[in-house]
Amino acid sequence: MEDKAINTAVVQGRESLHQVINETERWITGKRQQTQLVLVALLAGGHILLNDVPGVAKTRLAKVVGQLLGMSYARIQGTPDLLPSEVTGGLIYDPKSGDLRFRPGPIFHHIILFDEINRATPRTQAALLESMEERQVSDGGQTHLLPTPFMVLATQNPIEMEGTFLLPEAQLDRFLLSFGLGYPDLADEVSLVRRFSQADDVTRIAAIWDPAQIQQLMQQVSEVRLDDAVLTYIVNLVRATRSHPLVRMGASPRAAVQFAKAARAYAYIEGRDFVIPDDVQALAVPLLAHRLIMGAEASVGGSTAADVVQSVITEASAPVEDSH
Repeated sequence: MEDKAINTAVVQGRESLHQVINETERWITGKRQQTQLVLVALLAGGHILLNDVPGVAKTRLAKVVGQLLGMSYARIQGTPDLLPSEVTGGLIYDPKSGDLRFRPGPIFHHIILFDEINRATPRTQAALLESMEERQVSDGGQTHLLPTPFMVLATQNPIEMEGTFLLPEAQLDRFLLSFGLGYPDLADEVSLVRRFSQADDVTRIAAIWDPAQIQQLMQQVSEVRLDDAVLTYIVNLVRATRSHPLVRMGASPRAAVQFAKAARAYAYIEGRDFVIPDDVQALAVPLLAHRLIMGAEASVGGSTAADVVQSVITEASAPVEDSH
């Protein structure tokens, strides 16, 4: 009876998640896969780094998903003069009481779009680390908890490098997934232009969920079964990136921990209460590629981090699926 109850909950959760994906496609055509990855990150308690050129609906995706999920949303523009306190908030003088009080910054929302994060200075980028990892902000000897759920979607333009600051490895490792949205195909772009020629206000989108319901789904995701064979498969993939001849530094143990969480979320969205090797393979590139530091030989040969992850998948032995 317990397994049946869990399966029923998973099916119901999948249906509501796919409702979000379907509704998102009404506002952003051709981005079902990317929307699913956003939901994977949300349910796994992770963050996303969007690597893509301007104008491909990165901001719109964050807004639409936030509206559908009933979550508060804030956008932060990365610039060289952006101060850490303009992100996290800080102490201000209250003339009425004569005391210093904490004024929350824009980070105190459920979904944060940090646009062009690599244009912010390393000092401001570092201010995000505590928020992303600990879900809190420390200031003046006090700790201020961030709302739950909490997710950062940071963007960076992979083409323009002038006036930017490379994200350090520690920062990259805090992002669960990294991917791009890409240009739409012809039919999707025609639909996009037609939509923007008419009234198109995403603030009119009605919420399907609320934050409390999302937390319930996150609890169900944590109960998705991850067999030892599949867990070992995940760890083997992560470890294989460290010994690859084209890689100077591979994925960390934190990557393996986050991989397991993401695989559970992916399986849940697919309507299963157990993880299969296909789930692991579907997530490998967006979860691992941005964590790899490539060696000089890779640049000479034109190999990318995504190529390395694909080769690792090809060479690793996937476990045989059991009958569940």
